[in-house]
Amino acid sequence: MTRRARRLLGTAVSLTALIAMFVVASPALAAKHPTGEFAVFSECPTNNPEVENCIIAKTEIGSFTIGKEKVPIVKPITLQGGVTGFLSSEEKFFGAEVEGNTLTKAPQKVPGGLAGLVKCNEISNFFERIACEAVFENGVTGVNATTELAAPASSISISALNLATGSGTALALPLKIHLENPLLGSGCYIGSNAHPITIDFTSGTTSPPPPNGPITGKPGKLAFNEAGTIVTDTGNELVNNSYPAPGAQGCGGLFSFIIDPLVDSKLGLPSAEGHNTAILGGLLEVANREPVEASE
Repeated sequence: MTRRARRLLGTAVSLTALIAMFVVASPALAAKHPTGEFAVFSECPTNNPEVENCIIAKTEIGSFTIGKEKVPIVKPITLQGGVTGFLSSEEKFFGAEVEGNTLTKAPQKVPGGLAGLVKCNEISNFFERIACEAVFENGVTGVNATTELAAPASSISISALNLATGSGTALALPLKIHLENPLLGSGCYIGSNAHPITIDFTSGTTSPPPPNGPITGKPGKLAFNEAGTIVTDTGNELVNNSYPAPGAQGCGGLFSFIIDPLVDSKLGLPSAEGHNTAILGGLLEVANREPVEASE
């Protein structure tokens, strides 16, 4: 090996060692894992200097009623991220460390499945009825409905002050509902990124147009941990029964031109304001940023 080759090899080894040391030592690249009672805030975006508090909200009970169909919430749905201006009129929400984890995807079973959702025998056209039966009446009947964010996390609005006082909007979410079944295809949605279902939740009393009547949420009950670094709000309930819902799109893949109208007919979509209801019940935990970072 020539002297020049040895020199280049030595330089490459030194650079590799330096990069390895940087990767190991750099706080920006090191994995963060809060521990103990702060472990639930693992997705808090503490790398954002604007974040003052870490927040996680878990919906454990409730339901979504879209048109004629009521889907109970049996699997917890988690909203997580960070906030600034906590308990003030200037509160701002920041998404989770991993953007896709801001609102977890928790499939909820649609009562009745495909058999209840689509009735092929109601189709008068022979060829369309045969196509419907080929897609939907072959034993794969379970349907899940998954609520997903239909916009970036920055579009979420949250107000712990409104939650505590039972007035105004405590949480505003832009959503789309994914109807999941192997035969519905991967693109069966109610709502979309372009036309989200925007729901303004309150812990107070709603004022919907008919036929819905007013319903009332619950602010919940506050408790602090021993050090006063975590506040927990249990038993809160957020409600809205005045939002509109659009028709389904993309259901059945190539047969969407047949299936979308059938799903809409079954669910009563599009559904105007006063015909839909969302109720979210669960708990909220908020921690100061500093002890979360200190526990890592």
